[in-house]
Amino acid sequence: MHRHDTNQRIQKSLKGRFLLFIGILFFLAYLILGLLIIFAKKIPFNLPDNYRIFLGIILIVYAFLRFIRLLQKK
Repeated sequence: MHRHDTNQRIQKSLKGRFLLFIGILFFLAYLILGLLIIFAKKIPFNLPDNYRIFLGIILIVYAFLRFIRLLQKK
């Protein structure tokens, strides 16, 4: 029975590491997307500068909120 408990801990650890990796990946994706929307001049949709900057800031703030939640779960 001791062997089963150890195996469960290893599986949870692998699951935890995978979820941490996915969380960091999405943080970086939202951050990069927000920065691209703000600074890229050629984006595939036509938005006024004010809306483009606002959307980029919203995405960056959301990325940091996800990162903070990820750190609090750890």
